Amino acid sequence: MPQAGTEAAEAAGRSASRPGNDQRSVLAVIPARGGSKGVPAKNLAPVGGVPLVVRAVRECLASRLVTDVVVSTDDDAIAAAALGAGAEVVRRPAGIAGDTATSEAAVLHAMDTHEARHGGSTDVVLLVQCTSPFLLRTDIDGVAAAVAEDGADSALTVAPFHGFVWRETGSASGDGGVDGTGGTDGVGGTAGIDGVGVNHDKAYRPRRQDRPQDFLETGAAYAMDAAGFREAGHRFFGRTAPVRTDPARVLEIDDPHDLARARALAPLLDAPSGAGGDAATRPRALPTRDDVDAVVLDFDGTQTDDRVYVDSDGREMVAVHRGDGLGIAALRRSGELKLLILSTEQNPVVAARARKLHVPVLHGIDRKDLALKQWCEEEGIAPERVLYVGNDVNDLPCFGLVGWPVAVADAHDIVRGAARAVTTTRGGDGAIREIAGWVLGPSL
Repeated sequence: MPQAGTEAAEAAGRSASRPGNDQRSVLAVIPARGGSKGVPAKNLAPVGGVPLVVRAVRECLASRLVTDVVVSTDDDAIAAAALGAGAEVVRRPAGIAGDTATSEAAVLHAMDTHEARHGGSTDVVLLVQCTSPFLLRTDIDGVAAAVAEDGADSALTVAPFHGFVWRETGSASGDGGVDGTGGTDGVGGTAGIDGVGVNHDKAYRPRRQDRPQDFLETGAAYAMDAAGFREAGHRFFGRTAPVRTDPARVLEIDDPHDLARARALAPLLDAPSGAGGDAATRPRALPTRDDVDAVVLDFDGTQTDDRVYVDSDGREMVAVHRGDGLGIAALRRSGELKLLILSTEQNPVVAARARKLHVPVLHGIDRKDLALKQWCEEEGIAPERVLYVGNDVNDLPCFGLVGWPVAVADAHDIVRGAARAVTTTRGGDGAIREIAGWVLGPSL
């Protein structure tokens, strides 16, 4: 059980934003258990460099209508991450923390605990799933407004769907039945199976515009009238309002493949502009001088284009960008900001470039994360205040250590997906100059 001081900290959260008489109390509950069989520690898995539970907390806090944000968890690490992101934490009892526990039970318990701590009552309660990494504050406001402002009893996020849904009947010969283990996965046969249309007659294929509009439940956000939810004990009751969301952002993380897809999509969907939305809706910002105390740079692929030129005597040469040199010099002159070049390559060119830039260097390093951790301890720098720039999979351990993992534009897909920010410039083509502009702003 947490100590009294911990309980007080966990109860703090966003309680300062309690609504006035003219505003309805809207409580967002984010269930986040510690156990996960499909993806270990799933709710802390980083997407775009930010743990899933933190992404959800940030979007709830940025909502126009949400007045309080609670994370319901049985896990110390999740509780710490939620507190750091600004949420209130409710410790979930073991009886409602197992695989068979319902989300409704967690929401009811969190609502009861929150009201007992702070007094008053909740008008609208939200269930927000942190396993939907690309949920936006506008989606949260959409379901909240449907209940708090438009009079619905319950609401959910949905995505327009135009596909034909099929279902198997009968049984397959061979190793299994119709559950994917025997006839339909390329292993067994399909004898005895009949496919039937669920939302259509298979003998008639109407055009999309001639079919009624169908919607898929996204699993991301739900809103309920609090009193009606207590009475019904279920998230759908009375008049249920479907709230449309962007189909491109619909993704639920249930297995490692989903997580890999989310990380690959994050650089696109979290981008500051274009496909990722405008500044009002994007889930993350670029780092500034207030966010970092140190900048640590990989060498090959970030300060170079990852190519090596070898002459007839076996001597290696690389091309670097003068703009990067200018940016590094500006970072060095900025004052208390610490700089380091960290490379696995034991190459004279790395040391020569570091001397030219007047930046300390550690190269020929097998475990960059261990070297970085030791350097932070020696310099008295908190890892969460470090900006680390990388481009390939050997940088991922360092990404997991620092607070600001940054990938260059042409980094490996997995690396860009794990980054908290991604440059628009390729490695060796001025990416470090771009990052210096983020950190120093107009002073550069």
